[in-house]
Amino acid sequence: MPSQTVWITGASSGIGEALALRYAQDGADIVLSARREDELRRVADRCQQAGVAADQVLVLPLDVTHWEAMPEAVQAVLDRFGHIDLLVNNAGVSQRSTCQDTDMSVYRQLMEVDVMGQIALTKAVLPHMLSRGSGHLAVTASVAGKVGVPQRTGYCAAKHAMMGFFDALRAEVEDQGIHVSTIVPGFIRTDISRNALAADGTAFGELDPDISGGMDVADCAEVIFRGLSARKREIPVGKGKEMAALWVKRLSPELLFRLVKARS
Repeated sequence: MPSQTVWITGASSGIGEALALRYAQDGADIVLSARREDELRRVADRCQQAGVAADQVLVLPLDVTHWEAMPEAVQAVLDRFGHIDLLVNNAGVSQRSTCQDTDMSVYRQLMEVDVMGQIALTKAVLPHMLSRGSGHLAVTASVAGKVGVPQRTGYCAAKHAMMGFFDALRAEVEDQGIHVSTIVPGFIRTDISRNALAADGTAFGELDPDISGGMDVADCAEVIFRGLSARKREIPVGKGKEMAALWVKRLSPELLFRLVKARS
């Protein structure tokens, strides 16, 4: 039986890197994409240490805002492995600034990276999956895709958009053999806050207390791996109070709004 081919964007660090290592342990063929080729090669080495052969890992640098490069990238994966079984749209950037202070260029960048880039790559891969009548599309959304919180107006908007897009896509393609999963992380110990955009578009450069106290990224990857393996449509992952917010939002939106305001 041929190995599963798993393509992960944002694979140079954080959840993407941890997920690549978990799939390496499972023996999958892995495609690693992000902008930083040197970091991708470091992750590729770690994947080999985790158990896959060198020819099972393809380092494929990709900037998700460069839509014109995506057809060639898809073809490179198909030329190497012949098929794409799972695409994990994990590239993204967060935000730490109030609406009043945030430059419009920051909102544009958040939408280009966190929304349009994910849509563009999904559209590039989708025809291949439809022609095979099988495949799995996933996106790393966020609890921020369901709950609005201070200093993340653009990030929350982007993640809400991803929840809506992939839920709607699922309704279109699930009967054609394509599975669609939304991954909903809470606070995970990564560099997401350090790399977040400040009001002027520079890196925020600090580690949030919520992030530093969040779930270990390897534990997060294990939850995601199991959820994707079970073809769950939605995969919440986290260990803190933020995960309870998902239920509060469903049961009592007004209560959640008050809780968020009290915390700000």
